[in-house]
Amino acid sequence: MANPTRCLGQALLRGRYMAAVAKMEHVGTPIDTQILEQLCNNWDFIKTRLITSVDQDYGVYEDCTFKQDRFEHYLSVKNIPWPRTANGKPALDKDTFRQMVRAYPELAHLQELRQTLGEMRLTNLAVGGDGRNRTMLSAFRARTGRNQPSNTKFIFGPSAWLRGLIKPTEGYGLAYVDYSTQEVAIAAALSSDEALMEAYKSGDVYLSFAIQAGLAPPEATKQSHKSVRDQCKAVVLGIQYGMGPYTLAQRINQPEIYARRLIEKHKQTYPQFWAWQEAAVDKAMLTGVLETVFGWKIHIGAKNNPRALKNFPCQANGAEMIRLAACLATEAGLTICCPIHDALLLEAPLDCLEEDIIQLRNLMAEASRIVLSGFEVRTDVDIVRYPDRYMDERGKVMWSRVMDLLNDIDRRNYGDTSAVSTVHLRKNCGPDPNI
Repeated sequence: MANPTRCLGQALLRGRYMAAVAKMEHVGTPIDTQILEQLCNNWDFIKTRLITSVDQDYGVYEDCTFKQDRFEHYLSVKNIPWPRTANGKPALDKDTFRQMVRAYPELAHLQELRQTLGEMRLTNLAVGGDGRNRTMLSAFRARTGRNQPSNTKFIFGPSAWLRGLIKPTEGYGLAYVDYSTQEVAIAAALSSDEALMEAYKSGDVYLSFAIQAGLAPPEATKQSHKSVRDQCKAVVLGIQYGMGPYTLAQRINQPEIYARRLIEKHKQTYPQFWAWQEAAVDKAMLTGVLETVFGWKIHIGAKNNPRALKNFPCQANGAEMIRLAACLATEAGLTICCPIHDALLLEAPLDCLEEDIIQLRNLMAEASRIVLSGFEVRTDVDIVRYPDRYMDERGKVMWSRVMDLLNDIDRRNYGDTSAVSTVHLRKNCGPDPNI
């Protein structure tokens, strides 16, 4: 029988979070409505020109239509081993593209183009008359308890380049504060694996794994052993999801036998973590339940995939952490625009932005210590001050392409003078230079 006192505590905590959600939904995220309007008015033209611009590196489109035979030819020429569907055709779903881009970064622009053309409906983006993006955050909607707002209405839902529309209002700044390698930290703390905790505390868990496993010398740096570090990063992150040697081999572009060796090195280096992860799956299959430190549960059925269960403790406890951080931040009077997975977007007047950032990072550290019984998860921060705009690193190239197209439209319609404002906006699209 459930402990009524514990259940009450869980209910109160979740109710407390809903109060934080209401505050964040009320604040919303500031949007550059001028550029948004230009994009909406010229979207058909922009899409056509984007295909021409991006596809010159791939040659997989014909009359604005993606052609599988051309894509297969490109893969053959580039010698890229692409996953196949049951009928032998290349798998073209989002997850496959996302995984393959990690192994073959040259495909990133094609992935961004496909996502832009296939999913984005600019008119669906929920922007009010005050220039704020507001939508229901759908708290607890995901199986792990995370928020799951609409991908078409929420500014962080569509393609990464569109986040360039996020721009602080005059006199204000924004700070994107996110937990650093949060899932690894959670796994280290909950499994009590001393070696993994030491690796996380080093500040570079991927390089530390390489050194601990004997794949790199003790004096190795991120620059001197970049290739090894990248491979170890794929292992550390992939293991959280139960990734096997075949998928890892594809991701790091190495033979499967080499991938098996890397996974075995991880097992030898972090045996406590592996025992904890397997024990969590065993418990779930035996009892039919998995839960977080604060009692968020999933009930296991006969058709559950053990690999999917492996990542639940990290994802769901990460959700607990960001929920608690949002509660602490909003209750402290900080202005939080929205939560984004393992991050919070802070807004503040320029004269107190730095002070609010310090306070938010302290509160997020406190939330991590509460969830992980004293173990602290680091945070990173990207700062954007008016008149600059927020920009996701993954979307910079596509944003520049789109701004160039808007410039072309301005020049055709109004002459060179009117294009100056758009050029200025594009130059100010980067994050704060002091980050």
